[in-house]
Amino acid sequence: MSWPILISVALLGLLLVALEIVALPGGISGVLGALLAAAAIALSFKTYGYWAGIIMLLSSILIVVVLLIIFMKSKTWRRVSLDTEIDGRANEVTIAVGDEGKTISRLAPAGKALIKGQVVEVHTVSDYLDTDVPVKVIEVDGYRIIVERN
Repeated sequence: MSWPILISVALLGLLLVALEIVALPGGISGVLGALLAAAAIALSFKTYGYWAGIIMLLSSILIVVVLLIIFMKSKTWRRVSLDTEIDGRANEVTIAVGDEGKTISRLAPAGKALIKGQVVEVHTVSDYLDTDVPVKVIEVDGYRIIVERN
């Protein structure tokens, strides 16, 4: 095999590994790319000898390191990463037994209710309750709020 072909196969392998990291999750292109790069390195050892194989191996490692440095400095991670902030939170239980409110979604058997000006997740013991039904808190167990029809 000639040097241009070996270099092309190694670069194609490194490109497929880079595509795996950036755009094509799933493993197929990464495994194929790693196999191509390893085959090019192994063939350079077999065809041209020890020093040629070492040069090909070190060149491949150098290319990967340089590409990673360029990739990190270009802030490409920011384009492919999720940076939205999650502002949801668990029920901050300031609800007590006896508080009253009304359902704002169907309780089947869990849903949302407006109690003391707070939208909270509530559960009903037996009935399924429709929207806008007055409810009363009968039990608060940690973050679990149990209600019944009022």
